[in-house]
Amino acid sequence: MALNARLDHRNPLVFDTHELGRRPGALQRLTRMIDAPRDLGIQGVIGVPEGAPVELDLRLESVMEGVLVTGTARASAKGECVRCLEPLEQVLEADFQEMFSYPDADDRGRPKAEPVDDAEDDEDTLFLEDGLFDLEPVLRDAVVLALPMQPVCQDDCPGLCSECGARLADDPDHHHDAVDIRWAALQGLAGSLEDGEKDELSGAEPGVDEKQEK
Repeated sequence: MALNARLDHRNPLVFDTHELGRRPGALQRLTRMIDAPRDLGIQGVIGVPEGAPVELDLRLESVMEGVLVTGTARASAKGECVRCLEPLEQVLEADFQEMFSYPDADDRGRPKAEPVDDAEDDEDTLFLEDGLFDLEPVLRDAVVLALPMQPVCQDDCPGLCSECGARLADDPDHHHDAVDIRWAALQGLAGSLEDGEKDELSGAEPGVDEKQEK
């Protein structure tokens, strides 16, 4: 992508690499507790609530092209079980690694490539800006990859009854008497015939048969 928009060092997800320097091999370890930004996770499925604490453990390594950032984010994610629709909460641990390049990386000893259409590569490249980098896009990608697309409250959650919607975990013996659909129509027809015969018998007038015989 193009160079980052002007970064604000007061943003808790913006980090300063000036102490690290530009000597290849230099290392720096950082730990920071931040408030989760908005929409951190899989929207409508599961995610870290806005403002919830997120612990970041980072390892910054200076290399020829820039700064290699390796880290882990830990937080508590909340969502809804896809089987029984009950609220759930799970511990999230997302690992990530990303290179933040120096804007002048190609002028620092790395051979320049032959002229090619590398617009796609530029879109995927993250740059340092005045020694600062923004971790938010990397954190978002890592959290999405670490979260389940179909979260469940427990691996063997039985879900809901398909007929009445009851939560099966609350009543393991819950069931409905099954009616074979192949016989349902015949049962209905038999019931109609029985009702019709009863109506005919109850509506017959006394002596009708005798009059017909005469």
